[in-house]
Amino acid sequence: MVPGRLTAHRWSREPRVLLAVPIALIALVTVVDISAPASVHLGPFLVAAPAVTASFAGPRMTACVGVIAVLAQVVVAAMRTSLIDLNHFFQVITLLLMSAFATAFAARRERHERQLTALRSVATAAQEVVLKPLPQRIGPLRIASVYLAAQSEAQIGGDLYAAARTEQGTRIVIGDVRGKGLEAVGEAALLLGAFRGAAHRQADLPALVTFLEGTVSSDLDDPATPQVTAEDRGEAFITAAVLDFPDNEPALHLINCGHPPPLLLRCGQVGLLETRHPAPPLGLTEFVEIDLAAEAFAFEPGDIALLYTDGVVEARDRDGTFYPLAQRVSGRPAEGPAALLAHLRKDLLRHVDGHLGDDAAMVAIERLPRPL
Repeated sequence: MVPGRLTAHRWSREPRVLLAVPIALIALVTVVDISAPASVHLGPFLVAAPAVTASFAGPRMTACVGVIAVLAQVVVAAMRTSLIDLNHFFQVITLLLMSAFATAFAARRERHERQLTALRSVATAAQEVVLKPLPQRIGPLRIASVYLAAQSEAQIGGDLYAAARTEQGTRIVIGDVRGKGLEAVGEAALLLGAFRGAAHRQADLPALVTFLEGTVSSDLDDPATPQVTAEDRGEAFITAAVLDFPDNEPALHLINCGHPPPLLLRCGQVGLLETRHPAPPLGLTEFVEIDLAAEAFAFEPGDIALLYTDGVVEARDRDGTFYPLAQRVSGRPAEGPAALLAHLRKDLLRHVDGHLGDDAAMVAIERLPRPL
């Protein structure tokens, strides 16, 4: 949406019946005020008309309603006494001033809406650059993804995922940067850029994860970045799961760097892809020795691997109960990744009453049968 055209677009969406509310209020107050006894004055209620209009319309429409309200007050004054009557004169002046105030408020609100629209456009563009949508089909895999921001104004955060095609298969990463805000977005962009640049060049999964670890760690040591204390270094890390899906092998290879273990859906049953030797989160090799080794799991045609961030399984309802992801997918009929994530997205938002406490991301990968 072009910011300068906000008013026209908004009015094309807003119910036109809203404008009938202040107009009806003016008509009602005018008729009752004319018919009321001389000691009763309802003119001050007319100020509600431009005030209500300012809540949903722009300054022009608010000013028009204010003019109508002032004209109505003039009609009341002329029919009840005269225009020079002191009481009605001050009512007209007051109504003019309040209408001008409401018009200024509407102009300020509209200006803020334009700024917010522009910021959302920038955020959307940044999301498309940093967190590119995953293709629905890569080799023998069918893929779907969903990203849910904790704040409706935000379009991107510290959760990340990406896919890269290699000569032998497909590699996928999902991760979660510790922290929130622009710093988390920067760390996510750094890791995604490193993954996209190296996923097709590194011969095996341990080499790729070693490269990603080096990228994250070197960023913390970059002199151009703000000074980071030892305590902060221990809190600056990225959990990630890096997977390799060979084209000609019914298996997947996984290195889990402190990330929630993926789920494997097979014939209505749910299994946990827990590695026997998990690696520490990326960015913590200074504190923990690592010996990276990929672990293989069977991944046959029709199987679905469900990757997710901790924002999914740590989402709480009003009673403080965590979202039971494995339970919600267990026993479900066979369905593709897109249908599965559509169900989980709706179910997760229902669980938290539409208010997530943290960003949440999910990626579902299905291995398709080989063509005959």
